[in-house]
Amino acid sequence: MHRIFTTSVASVYPHYVTKVEKKGRTRAELDQVITWLTGFDDAALEAHLERETTFADFFEDATLNPHVDQITGSVCGVKVQEVEDPLMRRIRYLDKLVDELAKGRPMEKVLRS
Repeated sequence: MHRIFTTSVASVYPHYVTKVEKKGRTRAELDQVITWLTGFDDAALEAHLERETTFADFFEDATLNPHVDQITGSVCGVKVQEVEDPLMRRIRYLDKLVDELAKGRPMEKVLRS
């Protein structure tokens, strides 16, 4: 089991916020990306952060967006669509969306709409 699986989402979330804010994006946009991916509403996302839910439990509770298959490309040199472990692939989807947001990609494209 990879260490990230037992890491709390709340411990990584501030790093996501810092990453997107450094590039002129907002926490609200980050939350919009996370809710698009997971199907959580803002209250459910906040509850997971407050409970310090692990990535494993976070994605177990999530209902992934039906368009996740459109998330392609590399994160840390690994193609997201080629990650075999389903949980790791979901985490990489999140990483990829955060990267795209931070790089200034238009929200419509980040959300595959």
